[in-house]
Amino acid sequence: MFNDADLPVAAALEGFGILYILEDLVAAPIADGRLVRLLEPWCEPFAGYQLYYPDRSGTTAFELFKQTLRESRAA
Repeated sequence: MFNDADLPVAAALEGFGILYILEDLVAAPIADGRLVRLLEPWCEPFAGYQLYYPDRSGTTAFELFKQTLRESRAA
């Protein structure tokens, strides 16, 4: 069990087991062959991450953040 994404990646690169992690975090080692994707047919790509905030009313800062994300996506 790790609380830092770099540590399990380093462990997998050293051959200490199978890694289950977001592909973004291991794109380079996969591209250069240091890591190999397992179970690829069951790893469907998804459109992106979802933003979750438990308080529906939100804060001004959070509303500005969401607005910035929407504007950058539209550009």
